[in-house]
Amino acid sequence: MLNLPVNKKIILFDGVCNLCDSSLQFIIKHDKKDMFRFVALQSELGIGICNYIGVDRTKIDSIILYNPGVAYYYKSSAVIEIAEELGGVYSLISIFKILPEKLRNYIYDYIAKNRYKWYGKKESCMIPTPELKAKFL
Repeated sequence: MLNLPVNKKIILFDGVCNLCDSSLQFIIKHDKKDMFRFVALQSELGIGICNYIGVDRTKIDSIILYNPGVAYYYKSSAVIEIAEELGGVYSLISIFKILPEKLRNYIYDYIAKNRYKWYGKKESCMIPTPELKAKFL
């Protein structure tokens, strides 16, 4: 069994992706309810969570939102769930639920496939500042 924080949603992300890093910084800044914790997919815990929920990391090129004991979401569904949790104007992103998931994920996959080319790639995972360290598992 994984030792994860209670009442927190876990965002698993690509630790070397610049687009992912920018997205995490945005989420951290707007997470007024302190709901999210972050784990790099490449980390030991990230691999453990993927194994636990039955997601093959070699076949998924995506962000994963894991709500322990409840559900997990990936690709466009994860983005929508995160935006809804942030609330306010960001919850308007949920309007995209009217689109078929297959179409949303096609767009998501196109961006994911090109993210390194468009936004670049880091040599290693981000090292959080001391203030942010508590948000990373």
